[in-house]
Amino acid sequence: MTTPIRYLTGITTSGTPHLGNYVGAMRPTVQASRRAGTENFYFLADYHSLIKCDDPQRIQRSTLEIAATWLAVGLDPDKVFFYRQSDIPGIPELTWLLTCVTGKGLLNRAHAYKAAVDKNTAAGTDPDADVTAGLFMYPVLMAADILLFKANKVPVGRDQVQHIEMARDMASSFNHLYGEHLVLPEAEVDDNVALLPGLDGRKMSKSYDNVIALFAPREQMRKQIFSIVTDSRAPGEPKETEGSALYQIFRAFASDDEAAALKKAFADGIAWSDAKQAVFERIDRELAPMREKYDHYMAHPGEIEQILQAGGAKARERATPYMAQLREAVGLRNLSSQAGTGRKQKASKSSLPAFKQYREADGKFYFKLAAADGKVLLQSKGFDSPKEAGQLIARLRAEPSAVAAEPMLEPLDAQAAAGAISALQELTADPN
Repeated sequence: MTTPIRYLTGITTSGTPHLGNYVGAMRPTVQASRRAGTENFYFLADYHSLIKCDDPQRIQRSTLEIAATWLAVGLDPDKVFFYRQSDIPGIPELTWLLTCVTGKGLLNRAHAYKAAVDKNTAAGTDPDADVTAGLFMYPVLMAADILLFKANKVPVGRDQVQHIEMARDMASSFNHLYGEHLVLPEAEVDDNVALLPGLDGRKMSKSYDNVIALFAPREQMRKQIFSIVTDSRAPGEPKETEGSALYQIFRAFASDDEAAALKKAFADGIAWSDAKQAVFERIDRELAPMREKYDHYMAHPGEIEQILQAGGAKARERATPYMAQLREAVGLRNLSSQAGTGRKQKASKSSLPAFKQYREADGKFYFKLAAADGKVLLQSKGFDSPKEAGQLIARLRAEPSAVAAEPMLEPLDAQAAAGAISALQELTADPN
């Protein structure tokens, strides 16, 4: 039987979904949930929301709004794993296990933490002012979300790739110490996903206060669309679609024929008011049936709670036995069981060097060879594909002396090269 590919997606419950969320994340992932040969995990990241929001009512309301949105958009809870993060006890437990194998240096490099430090430094304040441990540990919690369900693929924007690579590093560190238990995930970046402009032409974002609420009442949405910034060209004057926020938003909903028709109308000098009305009508045609479902769920929160309770139980059926395996692996065991064999296996494995592959924000693939104590013995340059990196690892295993002349490795002095060669020979000699 073929093992299904497991996809995992979460949304932080600290805001209200807007049109950009729908086009860029919700619509494509709901469509993807129907692919054959896959298992799909969708969760409400309410633990993550505590990092950003200290208003309990806002978190509760956002959880309801996002759950109602997923269901209204077409997510079928019977065919996916749909759950609330805080309903899965294994997530914070795995977070702690990962914390104990994750170097502080790795977390120091996280984009969100570095941005906060840079902001404080620029302001002349303490670098860690207002930086909570929650913000600092965010990548570990995210790794636990992913690793607990053995997710193979995590759809993310390019700015989130670093978190997936950090999850891979944490999983590799855990596996190096305790055996091959955790599945290393891969980031799946779709550069074709639409990024909608907001009312002012910048990226649609709550941070810019330029969003169009996804399921606002019909007339409110019309007013928002009519407030999209346009230029001063009068009716009858040709208008450009290039750089037009109004046209870009329309394009995210329209068929090719519909887009071509509006593009011609722009060239023929359509009045901005008529163009905005056309955009509103096209969007409303798609969203109206969903808005009706959304309004139903918002008026009946008990239905959503039942769905999430059932989804949490389904997710725990998958997570709890696996968490028990991980507890056993690290030594959190029933004292009546024999522990000697496991300790010997750990000692044998942890005495060997290990290769670790990862991907950086530049899109290239790298590897390093680390000693049992974590010291880096070899560091590669960037490869265009993981296959190329893997091929070089295989060559080094087969011929350790090639280290000294390999151009795709960072320069080594004679002493470092000798140490790396010795480690490779030790690794190659191991029968396991």
